[in-house]
Amino acid sequence: QVQLVESGGGLVQAGGSLRLSCVASGGTLPTYVMAWFRQAPGKEREFVAVVSRGGGSIRYADSIQGRFTISRDNAKNTVYLQMNSLKPEDTAVYYCAADRTQTLPVDVAAYDYWGQGTQVTVSS
Repeated sequence: QVQLVESGGGLVQAGGSLRLSCVASGGTLPTYVMAWFRQAPGKEREFVAVVSRGGGSIRYADSIQGRFTISRDNAKNTVYLQMNSLKPEDTAVYYCAADRTQTLPVDVAAYDYWGQGTQVTVSS
């Protein structure tokens, strides 16, 4: 069973950048599809980005397309989310998720493993 730990969140001004990291342990990262989700106060958890096992296929939410980049380094058991041109509406707790699937799901229910989350706050 894989354990996920996110880091890299913080407070940043609008227009700034952050890079989130998610380190996996207890499992073999290349066997998992990895995704990022986020949850703002009072809102449901929503899909941000997902990357295939080998990193060759990626999907993004429309709201972050062109500003965020997901990547993975299987040798380091780490998945990243580079976030540029941040907006106040990007403020949320960001979660890393993993699942053993052949597809690139965007639904929360599709993922079996979750990290504890890291807070991202974007000030205007």
